[in-house]
Amino acid sequence: MKKKSVKIRSPHLEGAEVAWFAPICNGDDEFLGHHDIRYKSDWNNTSNVLLTADRLGYRNILCPSSYQVGQDTLTFASAVAPLTSNINILAAIRCGEVHPPMLGRAIATLDHILKGRLTINIISSNLPGTNLESAERYQRSREVIEILKQGWTQDHIDFKGDFYNIQLDNTKPVKTYQQNGGPLLYFGGYSPPAVDLCAEHCDMYLMWPETEERLQEIMQNMSNKAAGYGRKVDFGLRIHMIVRETEAAAKAAAKRLMYYIDDEKGKEIRERALDAQSYGVSRQAEMREQSDNDGFVENHLWTGIGRARSGCGAAIVGDPDQVLKKIERYMAMGIRGFIFSGYPHLDECKLFANYVLPHIQTFSMPEVQGRRPKQAPLSPLGAGMRT
Repeated sequence: MKKKSVKIRSPHLEGAEVAWFAPICNGDDEFLGHHDIRYKSDWNNTSNVLLTADRLGYRNILCPSSYQVGQDTLTFASAVAPLTSNINILAAIRCGEVHPPMLGRAIATLDHILKGRLTINIISSNLPGTNLESAERYQRSREVIEILKQGWTQDHIDFKGDFYNIQLDNTKPVKTYQQNGGPLLYFGGYSPPAVDLCAEHCDMYLMWPETEERLQEIMQNMSNKAAGYGRKVDFGLRIHMIVRETEAAAKAAAKRLMYYIDDEKGKEIRERALDAQSYGVSRQAEMREQSDNDGFVENHLWTGIGRARSGCGAAIVGDPDQVLKKIERYMAMGIRGFIFSGYPHLDECKLFANYVLPHIQTFSMPEVQGRRPKQAPLSPLGAGMRT
């Protein structure tokens, strides 16, 4: 008997959480594969991108994590948080890198500084020098999440698992500013253990670009898995953006971006990443192989950018109307979160905000989920906190 499909959450939306990307791990440039010191990952450059996104009306911004290059995620987020006005911060954490109770304390502190404008991106990659199998990596992440949630919602931590054995009494724990379980958890991963972890514990399932047909399949599978845990999961799309006044200008910008890239150089760049051999990366490669001679796998979805990137490997390319219609198609499928980026990040952030963002009704996921308390603490820096 064919298994009954569960309805995908929020198939018809009046808006979306539209986010941008803070390039704190390097990678920002005018041309891929040709680094210009003007786009160095330093405080001035990356905080400027984030604060510009805040001013222009983006509702969230991803601060990624890398062992190889760039700045520390939580330190950067903590420093920039008091300078922001409206934007959420999506801070990436690598499970296993920091002792979970200490990580939970750091996240709770940052959540208070932001007055609840914090979301967390769960990363399960191998740590340098380790090579855990997929099931082990996601089991470690599951244990980290369970310990974090205990620390955020209880007065003690009592946990025993495969990776952690922690009994910690704390009569005055730092609880998160956000109620109902702490910051929302955003998560990406394609292997069966990854899908199962997200279905059980996470709030927003982040996908990399795929054809619309394959995205629909991924979303249906996740919805069915989440239903098995009595839960529903929202969907987000991490994708690059190239929007110009005309389609011809957008395609010319895409071609110009790859000016210094040939097959050998592109392969060398892709293989630098720790996750270069992951299943998700292999799916991006498959999509490139299905593309036409100009790199388009379907209307306005250009895979050429993946020739010089490991990970998210496609961009929406077109004029403002074409880009908006593509986003609206994704929204009609049930996608309610978008994390866009472009090159250089500051320039493309402004272009998208000028051409497309005003035509999308936006919201903040913590607001939608009711995670923020009705009454704020006396001070964002801790005057109402339990310490």
